[in-house]
Amino acid sequence: MADAVRETQRHDRQLVSDQPDLDRVFHALGDPTRRAMVERLTNGPLTVSQLAAPLDMTLTAVAQHLQLLEEAGLVRTEKVGRVRTCSIGQVGIAAVAQWVADRRSPLERRLDRLGELLEDLPAE
Repeated sequence: MADAVRETQRHDRQLVSDQPDLDRVFHALGDPTRRAMVERLTNGPLTVSQLAAPLDMTLTAVAQHLQLLEEAGLVRTEKVGRVRTCSIGQVGIAAVAQWVADRRSPLERRLDRLGELLEDLPAE
């Protein structure tokens, strides 16, 4: 019995660790430079140099932004030889989409209810 409980607790911890930290994701998206980087990556993978080209900052600063985006699950990087390529990380994007969807449904139900109440009001 104790083994089953430990296994369940281990599984629950793994599920939590597989989920990105929403605070980290929103913090990463809170910076306009990082949002611009994510936006550019929606068109396809880019090397760090390509991603940095339009930005008025050093490659070191770009790398720091990328590290934060990667930790948030918004960007993935892969190094092949001397070239590091960046692409969109689905984990962080999916977490934001799910968070928004979870809050949208109750709000939409309340707005639907408000619409019904307004329709029931007598016309003046």
